Amino acid sequence: MRVIVALGGNALLKRGDKPDADLQIANVAVAVKTLAKLAEEHELIITHGNGPQIGVLALESAGDPNLSRPYPFDTLGAETQGMIGYWMLQALQNALPGRQVMALVTQTLVSAVDPAFGDPTKFVGQVYEQAEAEKLARENGWTVRQDGRYWRRVVPSPTPQRVVETRLIRKAVRDGVVVVCAGGGGIPVIRDAQGRLTGVEAVIDKDLTASMLAEALECDAFLILTDVPRVMKDFGTPQESEIGHTTPHELRSIDFPAGSMGPKVDAVCRFVETTGDMAAIGKLDQAVEILKGEAGTIVTPNASWPLTSTL
Repeated sequence: MRVIVALGGNALLKRGDKPDADLQIANVAVAVKTLAKLAEEHELIITHGNGPQIGVLALESAGDPNLSRPYPFDTLGAETQGMIGYWMLQALQNALPGRQVMALVTQTLVSAVDPAFGDPTKFVGQVYEQAEAEKLARENGWTVRQDGRYWRRVVPSPTPQRVVETRLIRKAVRDGVVVVCAGGGGIPVIRDAQGRLTGVEAVIDKDLTASMLAEALECDAFLILTDVPRVMKDFGTPQESEIGHTTPHELRSIDFPAGSMGPKVDAVCRFVETTGDMAAIGKLDQAVEILKGEAGTIVTPNASWPLTSTL
């Protein structure tokens, strides 16, 4: 099968961890053990988050006295794609000797008039206590919002329309290359009045970009791999229960938090509704079992997977 995987930010950095390079490289090596198993059996495209990393670079840039102004978010997105792409590229090459692996810096086209530019919602960077977050917001002109028991910076998150390099990715996958791309949802770009690409200050939801890219690449399966075994119904209440095999219709009837599980559910539902193929949300180390229908929350048009006895 052709499979696209969207790695959650926890694959690189656990909540509350210091964003040291050594720790993230070690976490990537752990993640790649599972990804390599998928690559041995399937065509594989990998996307990843960059929220903590782009937040660190943004803070460093804002505090650098040698800069006349901080680096814009499109440039910071490119920096994180290169950094994380390098870590994943090397780990995959070591885990898959003889296989061709490519880490590609990619741009994602958005609309210049997307209403998201007037309503920042996307969490980036580290978590802070409320007082510290509000102090940083005053000093740096940030917008901050509560994220669980902590507070984080938020930036605009426009809807992705197309990964600019889609045709190149498709060709590489057909040639048997494992492709790492669309990191952090891709570098946000618009077309100006002359039709030229130009970057904008935003961060795109990686799961929505992965869903869109999965459709464009005609993937058979779209996996969002994170640190939870399944999507939970009535999470945090005495009635909470795991959702195993389900449909987009059933998932959309449930209210999920906008800042956490909501975008993931929306992304998998969009893919299944558009393509009729399979999507899932589950734990990274259970990816192989998820594709077999034995783990995770599996989303299909009729809540049945696998469709045949063999994969």
